[in-house]
Order: sequence, then C-alpha cells, then structure tokens
Amino acid sequence: MKDLPIGASSEMTIKTTPEMGVAHLPVPMYSTPAMVAHFEGLCLQLLQKHLDSGETSVGYRVDIKHMAPTPIGMDVTVKGKVKEVDGRKVVFEVEAYNQSGAKIGEGIHERRVIDMSRFTGGGA
Repeated sequence: MKDLPIGASSEMTIKTTPEMGVAHLPVPMYSTPAMVAHFEGLCLQLLQKHLDSGETSVGYRVDIKHMAPTPIGMDVTVKGKVKEVDGRKVVFEVEAYNQSGAKIGEGIHERRVIDMSRFTGGGA
C-alpha cells in the first residue's frame, strides 16, 4: 500500500431509489443497509487509489448510527475520512447527510488491505 495520509477524504452524492428503501414502512425511506453499502463503497473507492498492484481491501467492521429518516427520491451525500492507518488496517470516519442538510448517519468503517492472490487461494 502506498502512503495514505490521515485526513484523506472523499464524498459522493446518491439519488435514493426504491431499491434502497425500507420495505416494511408505509412511506418509502432510505434504509440502513443502503447507507452501510454507500459508506463501504465510498471508503473502498478512496482506499483503492493508494493500493499497489495485486492488492484490494475488504470490509472488516462497520459501526454506524442511522439518526434520521430520508424519503426515497432525496439525494444523500456520504463522506469518509481516514482516521487511522495501522499496517493493513485502515479506519474511516463516515457521515451522511440528506439534501435538506440533516445529518442522517455517522460512524466508523474499518477495512483491511489484502493480497488478492492469497485471498483467492493463489498464494501461500
């Protein structure tokens, strides 16, 4: 893994769709699993830029709070920032906001850098 500075950050904005919604509510709302997937995707994308050839990363830990509802159809902006790098462990602080500016989620996401050949059984 190449140098990954503490504080490196990224963000992306997603238009929520029915597939991202909670199925058991009478009004479609952005779901916690969708938020987690967006946090993981953002952090993966940020980390990929710093990996060597043959490396990737896998999610290791997710600890978030889903703090407020967001109706399907609204935009959601997810943000991630590198909090800690320890060998192959990378810890991100994550936040999410809806288009009204309300903070709807926050927490920690941890990823581990792996050698793809070892992970897929191609190495020792």
